[in-house]
Amino acid sequence: MDTAQRQGLQKDLHTLAANIRSDAEGRYTGAEPGWQAGVEWTLLWIENTASQLTEGGPS
Repeated sequence: MDTAQRQGLQKDLHTLAANIRSDAEGRYTGAEPGWQAGVEWTLLWIENTASQLTEGGPS
């Protein structure tokens, strides 16, 4: 995968994480147990995946 594709995908993943974070804000109150932890884990996974695309990720 070339650098431009990696950077485009990285940008898309960061946008996805920001949208999820924005949509989830305020919904934690009264949510099912574990929901917040699941959202936070998902956001962390997305951000880590995005970071790996330009920090020594696979070619």
